[in-house]
Amino acid sequence: MPKTTKRGDAKKSELPSTLKKSDAKAQRTFAKAHDAAAEEYGEGERAHRVAYSALKHSYEKVGDHWEAKSSKGPSDSRARSGGPNPKGKSAEGVDANASKKHLLDVARRLDISGRSSMNKGELVEAIMKANRRESSRNR
Repeated sequence: MPKTTKRGDAKKSELPSTLKKSDAKAQRTFAKAHDAAAEEYGEGERAHRVAYSALKHSYEKVGDHWEAKSSKGPSDSRARSGGPNPKGKSAEGVDANASKKHLLDVARRLDISGRSSMNKGELVEAIMKANRRESSRNR
């Protein structure tokens, strides 16, 4: 099912819940990538994976929504390896390549306790956990 209107806007009724709370550009990015992938590969999981990959190139997941990253690029080692059999671990939308300062700021906004004593990997894990909790709470 197409996720964009004839004008190219995202159909809110067709978007995942975390994108409904995100800005219009994030919604358009996901919707257009999904529609192009669905046309190429057919409707289904692969089209969703392509759409999320396109979204994660420019956005990171913060709590129950997506926010623009300061610089575009792969968000984790899995996205960096690419291809049909990617290597590495997914950070579930968290920008694992961001600076520790940025990760601390995201952790502060998500009210993660103990963040000041965490290393970068621990911050990524804690943010992933908080994102899952926020997303499930708001469904």
